[in-house]
Amino acid sequence: MKMKWRAGALLLSAGLLLAACSDKGEADEKSGSKPVEQSDSKTLTIANGSDMVTFDIHDHNNTSTEAIHVNMFNYLVKNGGDEGFLPDLAESWENKNDTTWTFKLKEGVKFHNGDDFTAEDVKFTLERVARDESLLEYGSYKQIKEVNVLGDHEFEIITNNPEPALLNRLSRLGSGMLPKNYIETEGWETFLKEPVGTGPYKFKEWKRDDRLVLTANEDYFGDAPKWEELVFRAIPEDSTRVSELLTGGVDVAVNIPPTDVQRIESTDGVHVAQSPTQRVMLLAVRTAGEGPTADPKVREAIDLAIDKEAIVESLLGGAGTVTRTRVTPGNAGANESLYGVSVYDQEKAKKLLAEAGYPDGVEITLSSPNGRYLKDKESVELMSAMLGEVGIKVELELLEWSAFSEKYQNRTFGDMFYIGYGNSMFDASLALERLTFEQAAGETDYDNPKTEELLKAAEKNMNPEERTAQYQEAQELIAEDRPQIYLYQLDAITGVNDRLDYEPRLDEMFYADTITLK
Repeated sequence: MKMKWRAGALLLSAGLLLAACSDKGEADEKSGSKPVEQSDSKTLTIANGSDMVTFDIHDHNNTSTEAIHVNMFNYLVKNGGDEGFLPDLAESWENKNDTTWTFKLKEGVKFHNGDDFTAEDVKFTLERVARDESLLEYGSYKQIKEVNVLGDHEFEIITNNPEPALLNRLSRLGSGMLPKNYIETEGWETFLKEPVGTGPYKFKEWKRDDRLVLTANEDYFGDAPKWEELVFRAIPEDSTRVSELLTGGVDVAVNIPPTDVQRIESTDGVHVAQSPTQRVMLLAVRTAGEGPTADPKVREAIDLAIDKEAIVESLLGGAGTVTRTRVTPGNAGANESLYGVSVYDQEKAKKLLAEAGYPDGVEITLSSPNGRYLKDKESVELMSAMLGEVGIKVELELLEWSAFSEKYQNRTFGDMFYIGYGNSMFDASLALERLTFEQAAGETDYDNPKTEELLKAAEKNMNPEERTAQYQEAQELIAEDRPQIYLYQLDAITGVNDRLDYEPRLDEMFYADTITLK
């Protein structure tokens, strides 16, 4: 049965490839076979598949938005991977006991509007996200009980419980430092229109759904910015992003379709960089209510009906790895027994549907962004065809990213939605926190007391070995319960102008000053 579906998948993919070739022809007509010009312009232009969501660092979960924010805002510490945690705005820190951490800030740091950066700004930033339950990042910071100011450049963080991942939290989305005085004086509406940070680049203009422009901060406390201007363009169409790369309109283009890799590589002046990411594509599934996915047998049938390997091979050109967990290797708490594993079985999927009371099939809804992720539209169309093979008829809703984000924030999706989650914390706690009782409400509505017990225990366990075992067991339960059906970990396929020295990052951030002219 598997070989039969693979043949069908490849036939369907052939149709998708024909469409891609049509786009390719249009791009070739625009660019011809001329080599891409190499310039010494000090403007760096990056093409994303979607626009930035917001300047509110606490009210989004969007990696491509954080990838822009890291140039405007600084964190207290940086995650150096094998090097451990490195200074950023904080020059030193100490874990005094299980619930108390003290920090000393660098002196002489200023916000873009000239205000001094002090411990009061840290207190303002972290206590806002730790106390406002309406913010999307609240779940990652509610562990903080209070921030006590000990001096202009010293403070302590008190956590509600032992917090083994505090430094991870302080080195990621939600921890960019905000200007207390500017926001309290001018108001949030002004800040969201004219944001102010401490980073190497400052805000110039934002034309929504078109481009965001940043300029060098000449008063930056660190090394001088390497670029005069940063431009982040929102280009949802794959063919248009590729055309812009081939005509020199952009320096870096994300989510390059596998069908265009050879064309880019054969064009002088541009090349392709491919590398793993933290991003896992998944289906978030409602596990409660009146819909069919409330039945665990239906959820299992959905999982078994999808040939993930066929999608990776035929649509993504092999740029991915199938997985049954979101906590992939390289993250604290990973369960590698669930990585690289597929459970594809269409015949069993049909039997499960019949056992669930749907011998003649069932209808479900599936929402997906269009243009945000590599081959997102084609992937959900192929999945819908696979599900149809076992009797699951899919009502597919394709949305531009802004419309998808609105439904995501308001938790108004139907049976399922397709999304890709990164993990800027490099820790299982971030990957699994949306499946706690509190955060699952209104989204997957996942409710397994044993999983909850494990997640809550691991969240405050300061023993690394015990904590890892708890997270690994929780992942096994989640893989069977399927509130999230994990599909594959994506590789990044990025088009790059040869004038740049650039290596994609595992966390998908665009730290502009790590991208340099040759």
